[in-house]
Amino acid sequence: MSKLSKKSLIASTIIGALAFSASNFAAADVLTDLQKAEAQIFKASNKSQNKISNIYEQTQDLLAEYRNTVDEGDVLRGYNDHVQLMVDDQNANIKSLETQIAGIDKTKQGVVPLMYKMIDTLEKFVDLDVPMNIDARKDRIAGLRDVMGDSDVSVSEQFRLVLEAYEIEANYGTVFAAYQAELDLGDRMVTADFVHMGRVSFVAQSLDMKNAWVWNNDKRSWDELGDEYLKPITDAIRMARNQLPKDLTKLPVFAAGAK
Repeated sequence: MSKLSKKSLIASTIIGALAFSASNFAAADVLTDLQKAEAQIFKASNKSQNKISNIYEQTQDLLAEYRNTVDEGDVLRGYNDHVQLMVDDQNANIKSLETQIAGIDKTKQGVVPLMYKMIDTLEKFVDLDVPMNIDARKDRIAGLRDVMGDSDVSVSEQFRLVLEAYEIEANYGTVFAAYQAELDLGDRMVTADFVHMGRVSFVAQSLDMKNAWVWNNDKRSWDELGDEYLKPITDAIRMARNQLPKDLTKLPVFAAGAK
């Protein structure tokens, strides 16, 4: 082999080596680019996956919220139906109350005149009755008339008081009681002890226990009694005041229509 040929071979070898080396550098650059691209793709993929995950989670939250809203809507519709039933019932009660109120107004229109008639009747009864505790009874009737003219007293309370007065009058027929008051004998006034057994017997005795009288309801006056009644009347007064045990005693009685 000639020297030229050897030099040419060496040159060719160096050029080949350089070419191979250049080829390796180029391949390395391409690999690096591929790795970078792959890394970017992986990064982009992770980012996309994160977005997808976030969107999925948001979708699940929205779905849960929607379901809750639907459930709340069902609950609200059920509650609204319940409230509507209550409103309907209240409206029915209001109509019923309005009807009752209208009826009460009509009842008042009938009750008020009735109470005035009851008071008038009670007053006539007291005037004709045995006059035990007559002042208190007349004062009670006067009080009823005052109450009827008092706008601050309800109709129901007025009616209650009238009925109460009737009950008190009825009780006088069963009461055994004694009290002290002035006795009107027509020509003079005498302080005396009074005792009555219901409406059966109504008698009075002077405080010195020397005189006694019995009420004559036919004559509407007092009749004087004999001495035989003084002791029994004294005992009756003491028994009524619980100063003596209750026992039999002799009291004068005026029968109806007796003369």
